[in-house]
Amino acid sequence: MNLSDIRNLSKDDLLDALGLQTRRTAMDVVLPGLGLFAAGLLVGAGLGLLLAPKSGTELRADLADRIGTAGEKTSGQMAETTPSL
Repeated sequence: MNLSDIRNLSKDDLLDALGLQTRRTAMDVVLPGLGLFAAGLLVGAGLGLLLAPKSGTELRADLADRIGTAGEKTSGQMAETTPSL
């Protein structure tokens, strides 16, 4: 083992050589769980929309209206916020 090998060691390599390991924090467990939960929510919402009792044409028109309304609200809020900056 030479000096360049020691420079390439990671924190986990050094701890492993000492018989130790890094401690898992709560965020290491919570964040992946929240990510999976959010993905499940999106999939469930999408399936709910697809299986809704509206026809496809009505559903697409309703979604376009909602997206357009959300875009107008966002641009309106941006216009109100921008002059104060």
